[in-house]
Amino acid sequence: MKGLIDYILKFGDLNKQQIDLITSKVIEIRLRKDAYFSEAGKIPRQVGFVVEGVVRGCYYNNKGEEITRCFIAENNLVVDYVNFEANTASAEYLQACTDCQLIVFSKQDWEELSHTIVGWDNIKNKMVQLCMYQKSRKNPVISQDATTRYLEFLENYPALTNRVALSYIASYLGVTQQSLSRIRKNLH
Repeated sequence: MKGLIDYILKFGDLNKQQIDLITSKVIEIRLRKDAYFSEAGKIPRQVGFVVEGVVRGCYYNNKGEEITRCFIAENNLVVDYVNFEANTASAEYLQACTDCQLIVFSKQDWEELSHTIVGWDNIKNKMVQLCMYQKSRKNPVISQDATTRYLEFLENYPALTNRVALSYIASYLGVTQQSLSRIRKNLH
């Protein structure tokens, strides 16, 4: 819980009473590796905070290939916020790459905080902007060669190479697993 509160307080000030209210609204859940936090075709109903583990955002392209769009590690929000806010079905999956421990707000509780805590909307908007920025900015640029994309991945996600399946990293980079193995071998 401390990680969540520290995270929230980076975006604004809250008193003890407000912090207590926030912590009363959350539940802690565990997601087994490969389980979904939210799924394509369903309306996202919760906002999560990753305490432990790694979640990935992924979708299927028009050829039916699975594409990993982003990785979300500890001390970050995990939510398909656009569809969560709009109450519309998601086009992507948020899936646990490892066993995960999350702190979760239901949609109702998340919205209730806006009505109860002065300044929550401002804090929430900053957290959501960061969350959306993290989901979008780390996409590899396909015009770069695969080695450059892999080196950027290592820079953006230094702690993930030994934590998530190589197939997910390859799909994120837009290369085959064989190509990724070759790149890794050439670099080491």
